[in-house]
Amino acid sequence: MEEFLEVLQSCPLFDGIAPKDLRAMLGCLNGRVTAFERNEVIFAADSRAEYVGIVLEGVCQVVRDDFFGNRALLAQVGPGELFAEAFACAEVERLPVSVEGVKAGKVMVVQLRRIIQSCSNACAFHNRLVMNLLRIVAARNLQLNRKLEITSQRTTREKLMAYLTLQARQAGNSTFVIPFDRQGLADYLCVERSALSAEIGKLRREGVLESERSRFTLLEGRE
Repeated sequence: MEEFLEVLQSCPLFDGIAPKDLRAMLGCLNGRVTAFERNEVIFAADSRAEYVGIVLEGVCQVVRDDFFGNRALLAQVGPGELFAEAFACAEVERLPVSVEGVKAGKVMVVQLRRIIQSCSNACAFHNRLVMNLLRIVAARNLQLNRKLEITSQRTTREKLMAYLTLQARQAGNSTFVIPFDRQGLADYLCVERSALSAEIGKLRREGVLESERSRFTLLEGRE
């Protein structure tokens, strides 16, 4: 676990906790480190929602597949970020989503009760962890609300431009890099990849934007 100490220090769950205290806390949390490959399922839908995952290296996606096989991308998480925390905190019996690897790496899996309940050692860190977890869940809720605003747009073009405009604002620059490839962006926007690619091509021809893979530039005075 020592090799991932720097990553864990960057995790918002451990915000405000000194490195020496973090070492002691990790023993208390009894987290399990697991390696995963690209496209490997880390948490499967319908599995028990009692664990929180922390990405140590690599990239994971939280996805929801419906009865007809349509996929919606809810979130993409990288080193130092959490996943499945909202479902564990809500005490749902089964996960309604899956967590899958996008880029091979490792995760630390921790039972939620070890985070929110004081242990037999009466560690002083749990109150801090609970407050940090509350902030993380609130921030995740805001992210999902922003996604809902984007995907509630009527057309592929409107969804795409709403998402790209938000990314430009967050980057503070009209040129920015998004965290998705074309399929990932299509899944996030809940549209067909072919329709998305066609719309990007159309917007390029109209001079609304420039793009190269995951890099976009919104051009002034258009759209």
